Amino acid sequence: MNRMAGWAGVSVLAILAAVPALGGGDVTYEKDIRPIVAARCAGCHGPDSPAMEDFDRDKDGYKKKGKGPRLDTYSNLMVVVKGSDAGALMRRLDDGRNTKDGKAGNMHAHLGNSDAERAANLEIFRKWVGNWTLKRKKELSEAELDAIRAPEK
Repeated sequence: MNRMAGWAGVSVLAILAAVPALGGGDVTYEKDIRPIVAARCAGCHGPDSPAMEDFDRDKDGYKKKGKGPRLDTYSNLMVVVKGSDAGALMRRLDDGRNTKDGKAGNMHAHLGNSDAERAANLEIFRKWVGNWTLKRKKELSEAELDAIRAPEK
């Protein structure tokens, strides 16, 4: 009986480790975030989108074309995680639980086709980031920036 309980425990642990949103296993850009970005975000933030600097020069023009800044690579995505526009990813994807007015970020709806899918994908992003903050770069201390993990691999 102890043998069976041991094996059952190992199986459950193996399953949990393989599913980062359920607890266990490190969430990484390559393994977990890149596939979500490719499936849910690349239409507006893919390889034919402008780099952040170019987007910032003509935001209205790009928005009219249905384009946001390019976020399809780790380095491009890190600009809005802990780079020059730190916190932007979190503000845009947040579900509203972290805001005074309870309003979700403007990109939250794009995380999935259902509440369950959006919640699951948001949880993966939260685990990846670590220090989920809605602060802007100028409001973040060095310690808060350092607490943002967002590992590539």
